[in-house]
Amino acid sequence: MIVDNSRRGLNLLGHGGDLGVARRLFPQAPEPFIDLSTGINPRSYPLPPTPPEALMRLPEAGSLHRLAEVAADAYGAPSAACVVPTPGTQLLLPLVAALVSPGHAGILAPGYAGHARSAALANHAVVETTTLDELASVNLALLSNPNNPDGRLLMRQSLLALAAELGRRGGLLVVDEAFMDVGPPGASLAGDVENANIVVLRSFGKFFGLAGLRLGFALTRPDLAADLRTRLGPWAVSGPALTAGLTALADKPWASATRVDLAAAAIRLDQILLSAGLEIVGGTSLFRLVHTVHAPQLFDFLGRAGIFVRRFRARPTWLRFGLPGSDDAWNRLRTALES
Repeated sequence: MIVDNSRRGLNLLGHGGDLGVARRLFPQAPEPFIDLSTGINPRSYPLPPTPPEALMRLPEAGSLHRLAEVAADAYGAPSAACVVPTPGTQLLLPLVAALVSPGHAGILAPGYAGHARSAALANHAVVETTTLDELASVNLALLSNPNNPDGRLLMRQSLLALAAELGRRGGLLVVDEAFMDVGPPGASLAGDVENANIVVLRSFGKFFGLAGLRLGFALTRPDLAADLRTRLGPWAVSGPALTAGLTALADKPWASATRVDLAAAAIRLDQILLSAGLEIVGGTSLFRLVHTVHAPQLFDFLGRAGIFVRRFRARPTWLRFGLPGSDDAWNRLRTALES
């Protein structure tokens, strides 16, 4: 089924991670609030102090190229020519949508609300689809893999077949791989972008627990990458973000150990949720999605206990739980759900 979603695409986005909203909803809740409303690693990468020159000087083109090289190696892109460092993928989305002349943009549902908004800002008529087959008829296809919020994983060969079909008509496939750092090996399309009508988006902040740094990457064929660099202009990525990205993306032992730790934390979260009688219907190592007919009441109950989870107004039986970041947070969640 295809549903016209163009008007909704321009609405303000409802995100997790806004504790100002949590405090307005639950003014009597105990502090500190435990924010489980995002899919961000609660144990951030241990960055060294930022060199003063990273703040005092404009970022240099050479540093940006080095970051593209490190990112290409970390994500498996063919070369630095295929990598565009950006100040987060949220700002990048409308620029990517504008790479295709205005037409019909298809969003694979359920999915991230920012995709529809960005396509509408680029003057596409936005439609929502539920299958990959329906996406084959649009000009611009946007989807997440692994999916947000249910962790659904699409097969790489299916996505490549869709990209080939879109490419025959001058269309573009945009795959948001914000959670691919904890996805299975070989699932990413990063290595396939050089000669295809594909843009892969990678988020730095989620896996490294540094969302406030605002750093992301577009992986695509060199001519589209050059177009995006032109649209972004010089100095799009700050000096501190460049420095952090160069350090963290090159630290492969930390990344390997963190994937193991996150998988163990997700299993620990499963045990707490299942013990509370909740049905887990999806997720990644950074979050779990549950289904319960009591979701609105549970959202309110946890909020009053100072625990902020993610709700979905369009799907009122869903709640998403991120990972607690401390022993105290784990204990408060367990206690609240047991009660």
